[in-house]
Amino acid sequence: MTDDCAIALSGVTLALGNATFAFDCRLPAGAITAVTGPSGSGKTTFLNLVAGFERPDAGTVSIGGQDVTALHPAERPVSLVFQDNNLFAHLDIASNIGLGIDPSLRLSAQDRAAVSTALERVGLGGFEKRRPGTLSGGERQRAAFARALVRRRPVLLLDEPFAALDPDLRAAMSALLVELHRETGNTVLIVTHDPQEVRRSADHVLFLKQGRIAVNLPAERFLSGTGVAEADTFMRQI
Repeated sequence: MTDDCAIALSGVTLALGNATFAFDCRLPAGAITAVTGPSGSGKTTFLNLVAGFERPDAGTVSIGGQDVTALHPAERPVSLVFQDNNLFAHLDIASNIGLGIDPSLRLSAQDRAAVSTALERVGLGGFEKRRPGTLSGGERQRAAFARALVRRRPVLLLDEPFAALDPDLRAAMSALLVELHRETGNTVLIVTHDPQEVRRSADHVLFLKQGRIAVNLPAERFLSGTGVAEADTFMRQI
């Protein structure tokens, strides 16, 4: 992305039931930004506003300098990875990843080569004909990463992608995320409740509190102490 601000929420407000959210921020391009905070603070709502699954009552959402507020999720320049990885059990891994290129699975030879390359990059070379049910939890998340890679979108959004994995697998998947980020240079937004995840992978941190942004800092400054009691207490939970 040419804009040094990859994602901007300007005067965004949203009411969901009894909860209200208000976000105003600019996030750096080419960085891994962790969106963290206590349960119910608005982390997934923030991600959904960027992805387009929620529309703000007021304000604008911009990606790479483009106002995307009115765009549907499929029209936004983003790829998504969720905790449940969204793999289709009846399709083999190659087909699941091919959906990231063409939902109708009309793939050219070049497309199929891109699928194989993506699998190799995430450590799943040779898994093309396997079904999701035969893979471990970590392998399914790797496949979800591969599908995001073939979409070639400039922004990658992840919603608690490693929450269901054991600590060793979480650490391995964090390392893979950082490695792929170094290769692609894309912008990553990861929702996490895990302080270790913030330490391992984040270049920038948003800390949310009661539907508002309490801290918006580069990770180095965030980790050295913010002066916001809730944020500093959160990072001591290790």
